Amino acid sequence: MSTAWIYAGQGSQTPGMGRDFYDEFPEVRDIFDSAAAGFDLRALCFDADAETLARTRYTQPCMAAFAAAVTRILRGRGFAPDLAAGLSLGEYSALHASGVFGVDTLLSLLAFRGLAMEESAAGVQSRMSAVLGLSEELVRQAVAESSHTGVVACTNINCPGQIVIGGELAAVLAAEERCSALGARRCMPLNTSGPFHTPLMEGASSRLREKFAETEFSPQQIPVLFNATGDTAPDGEVKNLLCAQVKSTVLFEKTLRKMVSLGADAFVEIGPGSALSGFVRKTAPELRVVSVNAVGDLKKVEELWN
Repeated sequence: MSTAWIYAGQGSQTPGMGRDFYDEFPEVRDIFDSAAAGFDLRALCFDADAETLARTRYTQPCMAAFAAAVTRILRGRGFAPDLAAGLSLGEYSALHASGVFGVDTLLSLLAFRGLAMEESAAGVQSRMSAVLGLSEELVRQAVAESSHTGVVACTNINCPGQIVIGGELAAVLAAEERCSALGARRCMPLNTSGPFHTPLMEGASSRLREKFAETEFSPQQIPVLFNATGDTAPDGEVKNLLCAQVKSTVLFEKTLRKMVSLGADAFVEIGPGSALSGFVRKTAPELRVVSVNAVGDLKKVEELWN
């Protein structure tokens, strides 16, 4: 069996996430107790309300702490991925799983990224919306026909029938109208705090490039597939792809299909949440997938290997 580990992105966070892993497994407590993010990760993950946890500057390192803890626990039980990928911020957790950087670097990079993205979005009236039941071609047509009203882009190609658009408020509303006219089943507004994965994140991309210049990246120990291309990449391109990712379309459906073509026949989603498992089921319904959100879910991984 060839297994791909996929890491959740923003929007999957939930208050209290990781508390049961912290209580059950002493070997992961240092992750939540780390000061690398610049604030009390444990307090944010375990005690913050949903509104606070949804602030981008907090969401990203908190999600990374959860992901790193589950990764360590699974590896400690003898499980290891053959391939890895993640949705947006989850890409950094995939790189950590591949040995590109350690826990503290993971947490500090995502704290930096979250703040840079939050600040790039400041003052912008924005909106992100999931377009359901319309082809990529028609969504891109709707976006192109609405671009005269402002910045709007396809931000995520998640799976067949689910594409996210984002950008300036008026332009996204115009694109939603066009999508509906072209036959979309629904346009569902998302609870996000900025126009992520659009050209409006150019400032965040530039700041990340400066940050990466002073950060050491080790070679990938397992192949990681990247959002910006939906494919693997040599080590020398990793930093460039991360800079591109924050302002360009997340090609997650393409990523999943490429993983299947590389031999993946089972997926483990490291959450919290199960959104990516849904994407797998819609993209490759014949394959097995489990999501790990709580201690009890570890049994699912064991069953997957048996």
